[in-house]
This record gives sequence, C-alpha cells and structure tokens, in this order.
Amino acid sequence: MATSEFGQALRRWRDRVPPQAAGLPAGGQRRATGLRREELALLAGISADYVTRLEQGRASNPSAQVVEALGRALRLSGTERTHQFGLAGLVPPGRDTVPAYITPGVHRLIDRLGATPLAVHDASWTLLLANPPYAALMGDPSGWRGHERNGVWRNFLGRPGRVRHTEESRRELEAALAADLHAVADRYPADPRLRGLVAELRAGSDRFAALWESGTVGQHRSARKTIDHPHVGALTLDCDVLTVDGSELRIMVYTAEPGTEDAERLALLTVLGTQALVG
Repeated sequence: MATSEFGQALRRWRDRVPPQAAGLPAGGQRRATGLRREELALLAGISADYVTRLEQGRASNPSAQVVEALGRALRLSGTERTHQFGLAGLVPPGRDTVPAYITPGVHRLIDRLGATPLAVHDASWTLLLANPPYAALMGDPSGWRGHERNGVWRNFLGRPGRVRHTEESRRELEAALAADLHAVADRYPADPRLRGLVAELRAGSDRFAALWESGTVGQHRSARKTIDHPHVGALTLDCDVLTVDGSELRIMVYTAEPGTEDAERLALLTVLGTQALVG
C-alpha cells in the first residue's frame, strides 16, 4: 500500500472540510483550516490515534470499512472515493455489497436540516452518519463499533435504547426488522459483512432465529415513537424513513408537531445538545 500517499491525501481532504459542514460547532481558536484529527475520528467512528498514524504513514492496511468511513466523513466525491480505495490498496465495494456511499446531494440535504434529528443508515440498518441533534435525542453513537452500529443488532442483542415500547410494539418492530433484513440479504447474498451480521443474530437471539426461519420478507416503515430522554422527559415524535433511489440509503428523520410540548422539548434538547458539544 502507498501508505504515505494515502496519509497525504487524507490530510489534504481533511483540511478542506469546514467543521460546520460536518455538523460540528465553529468558532473559537482553531489552527486547523478544516477538520481536526479528533473531529474526523469522531465522524468516522475510529480513534484519533489511528487517524494520526494513517496520516503519518505509521499505520498500514486500513480495512475497507475504515476507508469507507473516512470517505463519508470527508465527503469525498465518487471519483475521489475510488482514488482513496486505490491509495489504500483496495478495490471499492462492488454491486454485490450493500451500498454505503453518501452522495453529495444527501450531504446537502443533511446540512439544510441541520436542526432536525437525522441519521443515515445503509439498507441493512447500519448507521453511517448521525447529526448532533440526533445524538442529543437518541444518545451519542460515536463510540459504537462493529455490529453495534447496526439497528437490527441493537434491537435484538444490544442494550435497551430510549424508545418506549409495549410488549406488542416491541414484537412488531422485531418482526419488521427481521423481515427487512431478510429482504436485503436476498438482494445482496455475497456481502460478507451482511452474512456475518445475520449469522451473529441467528446465533445470539432465539427470537431473531425464529423470525428468520419463517422466511418473511418486508420493510421497516415510518412510525410515531415516544422517546424517554434523561434530561427533558418524554417526547412523542414522528419518525419518517426516507429512501434514496439508486443507493438504498435510509434517512431517518425525527420531527414534532408544531406548537406542542413535544416541539418545545425537542427545541430545548437541540439547544442543550449543541451547548454540550461546544463545551
């Protein structure tokens, strides 16, 4: 691998991304013209030390997942993404893998909805990007690693989240997620990460295994959710899932009905979350 070339390109791309374009607070004393290494690491879900070692040519053979995550955080174009994989000695993921590339148009949409809690998942419900209001609402996902970033895995094998469920709503959600993942696995049977995810879910959850064996396919759709937040209390919000044509990206957006207590709490939460990031 041309490690030094990869590191040099990483530094150039990092320098051109202003922090506010990545949903980070601007202002204060900054020596970096673009993203700091720590900020790039946060957005990509890797350690700042690893970013440093990559840039300095002291780390070799980054995985395809790391290269993909860095490309998303750096907002690379399709051509730049191909070049990035080449510098890392890798071939860009082909059509037989679940798409994980966030297009410039989707990035612009995210920027324009900056005050709205929003997260982008791939077709298998692996989290690719979450903005600060989403982190304030649902909990900071920046420390999630591996399958922990997958919404199906978290619902079956992870710790309980902030969304309130009855026994019935929980079972309905589990059935919808398993059916959705089954449909995606049918479309991408050669994707190794997807196969590994399904294998871990089947081995670790009897409920998932039973749903999987039933063979049902379907789609997880938009819903109205009540979220128990530790600081502002309960919020009942509309959760809409938008699908991007040609990439199967899932954009999850949380909004409140105007003029309601839920809207006031969501606005307060957004401000509190932003202040926490600035501090």
